[in-house]
Amino acid sequence: MTSVITLLTDYGLEDGYVAACHGVIAGIAPDARVIDVCHLVPSGDVRRGAAILAQTIPYLPAGVHVGAVDPGAGGARRAVAVEAGDRVFIGPDNGLLSWAVHASGGARAAYELSNAAYFLHPVSPTFHGRDVFAPVAGRLCGGLSPCELGPEVPVSRLVSLPEPTSVLREGAVEGEVLSVDRYGNTQLSIAAGDLEALGLRVGDTLGVALGRRRLSMPYRETYAAVPPGELVAFADSAGLIAFAVNSGDAAQRLGLPPGAHVRLSPAV
Repeated sequence: MTSVITLLTDYGLEDGYVAACHGVIAGIAPDARVIDVCHLVPSGDVRRGAAILAQTIPYLPAGVHVGAVDPGAGGARRAVAVEAGDRVFIGPDNGLLSWAVHASGGARAAYELSNAAYFLHPVSPTFHGRDVFAPVAGRLCGGLSPCELGPEVPVSRLVSLPEPTSVLREGAVEGEVLSVDRYGNTQLSIAAGDLEALGLRVGDTLGVALGRRRLSMPYRETYAAVPPGELVAFADSAGLIAFAVNSGDAAQRLGLPPGAHVRLSPAV
């Protein structure tokens, strides 16, 4: 196992939670390189955490990837280690890891984290990131085999979030709001290739249906291609269509939460 550990949490940066996880890892695997993916996932937002991890994982080295967006901590949900490609994902079995596992080639084995010999003690029921996930990650970097962590879990029984989808029909593409970032940019499950399949190119105008609302929106390369305060659609760094307001907040302007239905078509 390579000596890289990545961390994604909803712990924020106002408290010492992230530092505590770093400290535990340093005490067990002092030579490990720790990469902070994100610690500002909205509290308990498993879907947002899953999207960030999945869209970041192609650019991260092989190693151990810890996710701790865990509203069920202390409850019945299990903690798991999932092997996928040359990576091991550590976290709650609540769907948080599922999209990144899929992006890494799919799960080939999974184990429940139940061997307390590899935990920090005492284990807090509300801080498994520090007391379970971080020490397990450190020990994996030190050569521990995932199969030593606990009983094997059939990969078919791992919790998976529904994969974001887009559907082409009747001259339009339908999808949903996948996530909203800190700028208010609204990422859709619709890929740039879906618009190309409709004959739409950068420079065209999109017809946008948001429930009963209808509006037209320019399709450009970047939000800076329109005047400040104006709405724009563009292909983001993940190759997905996003709505933005130049120097503004598209999610607030449009009232679009994650999961909202969106339909795009050529403007009439």
